[in-house]
Amino acid sequence: MGRIFLIVLDSFGVGEEPDAAEYGDFDVNTLRSCATSKYFSMPNMGAMGLFNIDGVDCVPGVESPTAAYGKCQEASKDKDTTTGHWEIAGIVSEKPMPKFPDGFPQEFLDAFSKRVGRGLICNKPYSGTQVINDYGDEHVKTGDLIVYTSADSVFQIAAHEEVVPLETLYEYCHIAREMLTGDLGVGRVIARPFVGTSGNYTRTPHRHDYSLEPPKTTMLDQLKAAGKEVLGVGKIRDIFEGKGLTEYVFSESNADGIEKTLAYMDRDFDGLCFVNLVDFDMLYGHRRDIDGYAKALNYFDTKLPEMVAKLHDDDIIMMTADHGCDPAYLKTTDHTREYIPFIMYGKNVTPRNLGTRSTFADIAATVLDYFKIKPEFDGTSMLG
Repeated sequence: MGRIFLIVLDSFGVGEEPDAAEYGDFDVNTLRSCATSKYFSMPNMGAMGLFNIDGVDCVPGVESPTAAYGKCQEASKDKDTTTGHWEIAGIVSEKPMPKFPDGFPQEFLDAFSKRVGRGLICNKPYSGTQVINDYGDEHVKTGDLIVYTSADSVFQIAAHEEVVPLETLYEYCHIAREMLTGDLGVGRVIARPFVGTSGNYTRTPHRHDYSLEPPKTTMLDQLKAAGKEVLGVGKIRDIFEGKGLTEYVFSESNADGIEKTLAYMDRDFDGLCFVNLVDFDMLYGHRRDIDGYAKALNYFDTKLPEMVAKLHDDDIIMMTADHGCDPAYLKTTDHTREYIPFIMYGKNVTPRNLGTRSTFADIAATVLDYFKIKPEFDGTSMLG
């Protein structure tokens, strides 16, 4: 029996990668920006070695970190959620997923509109909060769906919950996912329900992502095939389209995700609990809210001792990210191409500097190594 808790602090990058400029990112560093806030405080992750990671100089490191610590460079050619999580699970994407900075082709829109029986409005890259302010009234009046994209490989559908019932919106997303393949094969179709009245529209926590199914074997598949439990918390089910999971729960916030992780920690199982905490990215990174991001990091850090206290002697807790989203970077509101941190703690983990890893897939290799499973992908274990 053994348990690993792998927690993704969505978008918590620790400094730009060497090729960041190729992705339009210059001098980006999510951790550094958050550290400028008066609300920033992460003594528990700091004690484990967060500020001892090579290249992290915005906060002094500690003399004797209690965990193994390092950072990973993304080998995949992108900087989005799906690609990042897939690489954490062992898949390196050799080319970026398709993006649509000028909107989606009219031929697809016409076919999709016919399938769902509704008109479509917007079809541009847009901020998710701004798009409902700008198009919400027209949607409520006509019933037309607000469709939009971003700098990521996504097709998003926003609809008022009193105009389009949730289950209907989810069905529309299933249809879009079925149609968006090949050259139109975006990483995710996202349902973006909202509520409220004119001038006061707000998004609800009923978002759902519909990803492409991972094209290759992941650590989740290998764990499941070996008879291990593979538990997902938050967006994990959506990111992997359920593939390789044995059980999952959604979450409505970071706090809810942490509580659901704590509940799994109270349960005996043999395998992996894979957690995504999305608020860092969705509520604070993209909205360029430095103080909000710092407060969210502080909250996670205050909950970390409670999680550590629930670890069994052979358990490991790992904390990482999937990309950056520097809240101080005002050139865009998009993700930023950054190294991700990796912190690994457990009674049997030797505290040490793991250096800079060449791929996120080393995390997957480490998880499988713990369970004595040989990875079916390239990656090097970080276990001592």
